[in-house]
Formats: sequence, C-alpha cells, structure tokens
Amino acid sequence: MTERPDRTRPATLSDASLAVHAGIQVDSTKALRTPLVMANSYLLPEDPSEISWSATAPGLYTRNTGVNQQALQDKLAALEGGEDAVALASGVAALHAVFFTHVRVGDHVVVSDVTYEATWRLWTELLPQRYGIEATFVDITDHDAVRAAMRPNTRLVCVEAMANPTTQVTDVAAIADIAHGAGAILMVDSTYTPPPCYRPLRDGADLVVHSLTKYINGHGDAMGGAVIGRHELIEPIKADAMVDVGGIISPFNAWQIQRGSVTLPLRMRQHLASAQAIAELLADDPRVAYIYYPGLPSHPQHELAARQFDGAFGGMMAFAVDGGPDVQNRFVANLRLITSGFSLGHDDSLIVHTGTEGGRVSTYPEPFRRLGHLRLSVGLEDTHDLLADLRAALDATFR
Repeated sequence: MTERPDRTRPATLSDASLAVHAGIQVDSTKALRTPLVMANSYLLPEDPSEISWSATAPGLYTRNTGVNQQALQDKLAALEGGEDAVALASGVAALHAVFFTHVRVGDHVVVSDVTYEATWRLWTELLPQRYGIEATFVDITDHDAVRAAMRPNTRLVCVEAMANPTTQVTDVAAIADIAHGAGAILMVDSTYTPPPCYRPLRDGADLVVHSLTKYINGHGDAMGGAVIGRHELIEPIKADAMVDVGGIISPFNAWQIQRGSVTLPLRMRQHLASAQAIAELLADDPRVAYIYYPGLPSHPQHELAARQFDGAFGGMMAFAVDGGPDVQNRFVANLRLITSGFSLGHDDSLIVHTGTEGGRVSTYPEPFRRLGHLRLSVGLEDTHDLLADLRAALDATFR
C-alpha cells in the first residue's frame, strides 16, 4: 500500500481536512478508503534471512503492526502533531504501555491526585505492589507541591489535561517545565480534550494518551487506545507493550476507529456547543447543588482552560442535584433522552451516577465528597432536545 503524502501534511491542512485525509492508504484496487485487512500474516520475501522477527512495521505479522493499525497511527500522529503513534487494544492498555515501557523497578513517578480510576489503581496497587515502583499523588494545580514531590529518581509525571471526572484542568506547559527540569518525562491523558480541542505536545508534553474508545471513535462501537509522541519514546512502546506483550489493536477496531475519526472536528463542534448551553442551564437552576464545567466562570480553572484550550471547553461535566443518592438516582431515571451509561464521547449523551465511596474520592472537591456526582457526556442530539430533557427530569424529580 502507498500513502498519499501530498494530502497528509499537518502544516498545510486544516483540522477538518486533516481528519479526512491523514493516514489514508491506497492499495492495488485504488479504493479511496483504506481497506479492512483481516489477515494476521503477510507474504514473506524469497529470502527471509534478514527479517527482524520483532520488527514493528506492517508486512510481517499483525501483532507486529497491521495495515489498518498503521493507517490509524499515521492519522493520530498527524492530528496530534506528533512524530509517531502506537495504537493498542484499549485506553487502559495505552496507559499501562507507557508505564510498563518507561518506568523501571526503583523509579519514582508523580501522579495527579485527581485521575482516571484505572490510572489510580495502576499506581496504588499493581505497579507498586508487584514491581516496587513508588508513586506520589499530588495536587497538580499546586505547582510548588509538584516541585516538592520531584525526586532524583522521578522518571515520569502523569497528568490529565482535563481530569476525569472532576474536569480539573492541568497547566500542561507549567508542569512540563517542572518535569523536564527534574529530568522526567511528562505523559498527558487527553481523552477529555481530543484534537482539535487541544494538543498537549505543543505545550511540552512528551507523550499523549487517548482512549480511542471515546471521542476519536465517537460512536460507541469499538475499543482502542493510543500513545503519541516522539519516535524515540514511541518505538520502545511498540517493541515492549505491543510486540512482546501483545496489546495490539485488532484490524477491525483500527479500521472502525479510523472511520469514526474522520468526523471528529465536526462532532466536537456540536459536543462543545451543547455542553456550554447545558452547563449554563444547570448553573442557573437552584435545584442543582453544584456544577463543574471549565466553560463556566465559576470553574476553578476557567481562565486557564480558556487560554490553554482556546475556548474549547470539552463535552464533559460533573454536577449533582440537591439531595442524597436516592434523589440523584431518581433524577437519572427521569431522563428520557439522555442515557444512563458508563462511557463517554459517544454520539448519544451518557450520564452515570457515582457515590462518595472509594479511595480516590478523598481527593475530589468537597461537593463531590459530600453529594457524589453525576458525570454527563454531552452527545450529538439536538441542543434544545437535551435542554428540554434535563428540565423535564428536574421538574419530575422535585415536584
């Protein structure tokens, strides 16, 4: 297969055009879309003696990289403005791949104390208990505390551009300076803020992680994860976590996610517009106990979010209605358009109620600890329909 390089230059294409054309490869059929290649093996040359059986390129064995995976990786690298990318089986596989590859026994890591649950478990249970790697959790908005947490053996700083679920915003440029000053690399989970909303590499991040399952796929029908960054940091992940551990993404999921990614810039416009309108509605309703959305002036990092994300405040928010868990559950049950579901970044709006239990909840803001929270992922439905659904559910809950 051959790529169409004249159509994939990040420097000369807008986000929308890049999403359509980057990574597209043409085979002998001349099809305008990269075909789905389900083969797990490829024809070897007549003399295979010089082949590296652990090579991380297409044309040997799909665990080493398949055609569809390579096309997706090319697109992701272009969208994020990175040199290279690796696509894996899930977002958690991508997180684990970074940790597995770039941290060793005896190393120390600094992790945001508000973080995705799987990241929390990896750094509180699996990696410290089994591999002797020590993690320090720190308030990532307190830069003095981050500096104080750094040690001579700190290898990695792990943050989220916008934290799941509180929407706390990380000043990526400032944390990059701290990490690099201590000789560490900075990994930013940007799942909440996919391109074109934000590109952490431009602010000094070394590695960017996405759960492709979420916004980049966008349709709730495929799982995948990715790490994007400089070639010298990505290639070891391909060799270790992909080839040797086998965390490869399937050809079909890679093909499906690449297809979904084509409409990412268009979808994000609707996500963002509806989310801002919904956040403003909830903020003005006295039956809503609190709401965290970076597009609201009341958000603790609103000014940083406006500057860093250039007004693209994301499609995620956290809030609670007045009352205890039963009231929160009753509100969710009264929704008719918004679906009670666990994931995010889909075409349909999803809401999930989380209580006040669990180790990581202790690091959340006080309203979260007291009332729990509802995490809302705003979908692609008509904005007015979503607003009407929320109003009706509030009325039904509090009448």
